[in-house]
Amino acid sequence: MSKATELTTPAPAATSATGTPLAGWLAVISVAVGIFSVVTSEMLPVGLLTSIGTDLDVSDGTAGLAVTVPGLVAAVSAPLVTTAVGRLDRRLVLCGLMALLATANLLSAFAPGFAVLLTARVLVGVSIGGVWSIAGGLAVRLVPERSVGTATALIFSGIAVASVLGVPAGTLIGDLADWRTAFAVVGVLALAVLIALACLLPPLPATGTVRLGEVPGLLRNPRLRSVLAVTLLLVTGHFGAYTYVRPVLEDVSGVGTGLISTLLLVYGLAGITGNFVAGAAAQRDARRTALALSALLAAAELALPLLGRGPVGATALLLLWGVAYGGVSVTTQTWVTDAAPHTREAASALFVGAFNVAIALGALLGGQVADRTTLSGVLWCGGALAVLALLTAALSGRGDRTSKDPAAGSAAGSA
Repeated sequence: MSKATELTTPAPAATSATGTPLAGWLAVISVAVGIFSVVTSEMLPVGLLTSIGTDLDVSDGTAGLAVTVPGLVAAVSAPLVTTAVGRLDRRLVLCGLMALLATANLLSAFAPGFAVLLTARVLVGVSIGGVWSIAGGLAVRLVPERSVGTATALIFSGIAVASVLGVPAGTLIGDLADWRTAFAVVGVLALAVLIALACLLPPLPATGTVRLGEVPGLLRNPRLRSVLAVTLLLVTGHFGAYTYVRPVLEDVSGVGTGLISTLLLVYGLAGITGNFVAGAAAQRDARRTALALSALLAAAELALPLLGRGPVGATALLLLWGVAYGGVSVTTQTWVTDAAPHTREAASALFVGAFNVAIALGALLGGQVADRTTLSGVLWCGGALAVLALLTAALSGRGDRTSKDPAAGSAAGSA
């Protein structure tokens, strides 16, 4: 069998590997928490930028590189790790990546200067790219076939929950202690996840290999190109503004420091709700769900400089923002797997790359706008990109409507 054939051959549902249904679901939960830990690690500096910049004597824009660097590294490492691991057991690969993540976060916690912090953030990026790409195809190997859809949604809910809850939780820890403690706590979490993965995951030998040259070849798929473009625009627009949400709330909305962590937690809870609502809607029609999310995200970001100049308006718009962005990852992932149901690991590598390039671009763009104009400018810029995402999704056509291809579920295990 050729490598190209191996890439497109659905993996069998190896439910017997976990022994019992309960063991399978515990394994799924451990992978979901692993996803949560890597995405939380990536975005942790968002709510700590002011503290990091003050302690390490850099500007808010420069401190934003702590978000930009791991995003760029993750974008590159996603396809590289996917191809480099070859036929290594995915359980061992995931455990190794979690050990790397724990090391990186603990190094960040004790970083004596900004250069050391950025070095640690490079290691975070490698872990993000590898874990996210591999984890997406594991559900079919851990639970019975009838539960694959639910298990996959649960695994990817780790992204959404981290996106909307990891930042406020880190901010709260930073407020109660300091930013270094927040990194240390996430490092300890990564160690706990490493132990859980080692204990709960069954052996997961590779079912196929992916050649590096085959990954960009998927861009010939017009449906996949559409969702990747929408992902780039939406996530860049979000992070262009959200990376600087703390100084925005302080300077634009006039919110007191003690209230910010509470508002971000409210945002997080709204985002979790948005994740599950959008997840259900995306199963019916991912493109239209992306349209709705783009419209809500644009409205929240564009209205905040005008209607959010006080705690009440800021709270209402943060709720809308949280609901909208909370559904982005599960919706775009559903759209990706529908567009390329038989090459999920390779398509996921492209998706992870696009998502993390967007995080990096958003943080970089937001930093440039914040340093060169005003903090309100990051909101206008982010909202404009969300409008472009809305137009792109609208123009992608009815051909991208989510299908119910029965092969999609069985193809999930190409990892």
